[in-house]
Amino acid sequence: MKSLSTIHDPTFTGGNYNRLDRFFLQFIKDERDLPFIYLIIRICLTLIPLSVLLFMPFLTGWAWWAVAALHFVFSNLGIKGPFGLMLHCTIHRQFFKSEYDWMNKFLPWVLAPFFGHTPETYYSHHIGMHHPENNLEDDDSSTMTFQRDSFRSFLAYFGRFFVVGVRNMLTYLRQKNRPKLATRALTGEVVFGIVCLGLCFINWRATVLVFLLPLVVYRFIAMLGNWTQHSFVDFEDPGNAYKNSITCINIRYNRKCWNDGYHISHHIRPAMHWSEHPTFFLKTVNKYAQNQAVVFDGIDFGQVFFLLMFKRYDVLARNMVNINGAFADDKEAIALLRRRTQRIPMSPVVKTVPQAAAIAA
Repeated sequence: MKSLSTIHDPTFTGGNYNRLDRFFLQFIKDERDLPFIYLIIRICLTLIPLSVLLFMPFLTGWAWWAVAALHFVFSNLGIKGPFGLMLHCTIHRQFFKSEYDWMNKFLPWVLAPFFGHTPETYYSHHIGMHHPENNLEDDDSSTMTFQRDSFRSFLAYFGRFFVVGVRNMLTYLRQKNRPKLATRALTGEVVFGIVCLGLCFINWRATVLVFLLPLVVYRFIAMLGNWTQHSFVDFEDPGNAYKNSITCINIRYNRKCWNDGYHISHHIRPAMHWSEHPTFFLKTVNKYAQNQAVVFDGIDFGQVFFLLMFKRYDVLARNMVNINGAFADDKEAIALLRRRTQRIPMSPVVKTVPQAAAIAA
């Protein structure tokens, strides 16, 4: 196991703004989100033109496939992660000022579909269900009832979500008297479907590449991420954010994707700004130790997922942070990891109220 070391993940340090920075700052609520503006510009100058080009009738043969390959690289290997986590940050904290609220619709309704997000569905699921339920029974994306170190279980988890996830979310939102969120999600799904159907008559290959393939890829990655973030769940206290989530520190992913590795603190304080997580983590390390929270140093969610699938608990334990000596040795850490990946049958203990708010208090 590792000792708690210096945190190298990004925080806000401020700086001297140039004229262009100052121009953009007048539109956004928080100066710390200025990097989002430049990511949006990068997307608008690269991915969007490539997407439009693929629908042009004059682009055929090898030229179409060359642009398609370039589009795939930009979409899936370059900016999919940063965009997805930027969208995540902006659904928790308003991005543009209220007087420019129409700009807040630009991300979910214009840019998001190019990355596989149907408009409003992510917001309705994440804000309307996942955080209120905190991976407990009523959260349709809950991992608890699955064996979380089994690839077969993960495929069952993903398959269920992909086939009936939207339907289940809409049912949940109506049952919880959140009809506006249900309407927003349903509208986004229907509009996305109609647009894609219409575009198929123009160029079905481009429609598949630009919109439909990213939809499948995104939903797979989203479920893989949620699975990993909630792979280690204490069956005795499943609503405790310290015991049902993980944190990954000192990783390139945090620099690229806005500190998304800090999933425990995100569930404790969902509206906390992405730049504040490293400092908050250091201020609250005692609570991590008291709850034997699972914290990895130097490996990200993707690596944790594959190590779990191959049941390499020894490697996972070597990369765990032993905060305040919470674990006697690697053997004890491995035992905890194995115990927290076990399937949790539904029972009255699972129906406890999510405890994140109580923990934060």
